[in-house]
This record gives sequence, C-alpha cells and structure tokens, in this order.
Amino acid sequence: MTTPHNRASIDDIAKTVIMPGDPLRAKYIAEHFFEYYRLVNDVRGMFAYTGFYKGTRLTVMASGMGIPSMGIYSFELFKFYGVENIIRIGTCGALDKDIKILDLLLVDRTFTESNYSQALDNVRCYEGESSADLNTVIQETAKEMGIDIQKRNTICNEIYDPYHPNMDQLLSILPEDLHIAGCEMEAFSLFYNAKREGKNAACILTVVDTLDDLDGISAEERETGVNTMIKLALESAIKMEQK
Repeated sequence: MTTPHNRASIDDIAKTVIMPGDPLRAKYIAEHFFEYYRLVNDVRGMFAYTGFYKGTRLTVMASGMGIPSMGIYSFELFKFYGVENIIRIGTCGALDKDIKILDLLLVDRTFTESNYSQALDNVRCYEGESSADLNTVIQETAKEMGIDIQKRNTICNEIYDPYHPNMDQLLSILPEDLHIAGCEMEAFSLFYNAKREGKNAACILTVVDTLDDLDGISAEERETGVNTMIKLALESAIKMEQK
C-alpha cells in the first residue's frame, strides 16, 4: 500500500529504519554507506532509500523537522509498513554545561509541552521513553566500536532552541527530576508512536550547540561531523535485523 506521504510499497521498506530529519542527510547516508540502494519515496521531497549495509537490508528515511512531521512518518512506518525499529539520528543543543559540541547522546526519556498525544488519542502525555532493548543494543555496539555515548534525558521542543527569546524561561519549565541534558525537536512523537504500536524506537543525537555557544558549528561541519553517529546507528541496525 501507499499513503498520502509515502509512495513506497510495503516490500520497499525494511523492518529497521534509520531516520534523520534532513532529506539530504538520508541521501548522504544512502550514497556513502549503502550498497545497491534505490530511492523508494520522494513525496514532498521526503527521501527514503532502501539498500544494503554490510549485507543487511535497511531503509533510511527522512522525518522532516518537528514533532508533527516525525509523528506522521513514524506513525505510517509503524502502522502501515510493518516497521519494527526506528533509530532517529539528529542534532541537538546541550543544556548541561558538562556536555561539549560533537558529544553523542542516547536519549532515555524526553519531556515535551506538545499536545501531540492529546490530538492523536485524547490522552495527556508529556513524557516519552525510548525502547530499552534497542538502547541496550546501541550501548553495546558503541562499546564495541570504542564510541563514547551518554544516555541522557532531553526536552523535545516545538521551536529551535537558539531562537528562544529567554533561555532562562525555557530552563525553568524543565522537570528537575529528569536532569534534562539536551534539546531537540522530534523524539517525543517517535517514542509515543512506538509505544502505541508495540514497536522499538531510539534516538541518537550529536551535540551541535551549547548554552555557551549557541552559534555552534557550520552546516558543513554538521553534515560531516555526524559520521560517527551514522555508523553507530547502522551497526546497531544490523544487530536488530539479526534478532
């Protein structure tokens, strides 16, 4: 079948999907890491490619920016395409001063002020949790690869945090018990949809700006500086496909 947002057939999509926000990052991953890949979706420019990484069939598909966009694409992949695992890879801002630019974070729980769950299910839910089994695979893979990754909690915000007019106000709304370390824009709807459909979801983030350096790194550095994150996601995806 197809959806209004995805022209791929069910057989075109692998059971494990790597999901960056940026369609060009999806294209970059396919071109630089996949073998025998093909474009399976380009509706609204939201590229999806299915190919082989080290002999394992995987899909990489963009989610777009923000909770609603991730909500649409992850919902359809879980609900209509039989996807079992989605690993979001993206960038974030650090809210903990001990975190540095280009550090890697593995999201455990995420807090949001979004009404996504209210709109979808008439349920008030403001915290989302990643899949423990998938996070364990990612952590074990990172250890094997010699990659330092921190499992931390985040806020899933509805605006790009450097544009926030009052960072102190943003920080003041964060639940103290979560010890929130970073800010991104998509994980909540991904985690919510995964739990709703009985699937697995994880989120790996590369830090690209901090409270002391809101300008962060350039677009070019973002594009090339995330290769460690991409390789970690791909190696973890192989293990999920072999389960």
